[in-house]
Amino acid sequence: MSAATPLVSRIATLDDLPAVLAMMRAFYSEGRLNFDEVATPRAVSALLSDPGCGALLLLGADGTDGYMALTRGFSLEQGGHHALLDELYIAPAARGRGLGAQALEIASTQARVWGVAVLRLEVHHHNPRAKALYLRADFVDGHRDMLALDLGTRP
Repeated sequence: MSAATPLVSRIATLDDLPAVLAMMRAFYSEGRLNFDEVATPRAVSALLSDPGCGALLLLGADGTDGYMALTRGFSLEQGGHHALLDELYIAPAARGRGLGAQALEIASTQARVWGVAVLRLEVHHHNPRAKALYLRADFVDGHRDMLALDLGTRP
């Protein structure tokens, strides 16, 4: 791996929505996730419009090296408010330069700014490279399975 290129990040705005959605489509395809052409853009727009939900940061000098979505949550087990690194995507051309580790540092810093004590994330079993990154950054595998129930309430 070459020396890490310093990571530049900025908070995305609604003007960035088309570029964010393009990166999300690539991420979802690679991660075997369902990109809902109605619900996903609506959710991203809500995040970009309401800082109370969290923040979406663009990575790289021109914002095209990737993105990360940090959201705010609440958990009794976690002692109250926590941050969720909901998505972290590094574009293929930007991988292997240490940007993922730097992005995790930025996420940790932002979580501290929000005054939360815990930063959580999910990683798919089929993504060992991402899991190794998170473990190197001192995230702990709680050996739990995340389950979901679609309540069918999306408009």
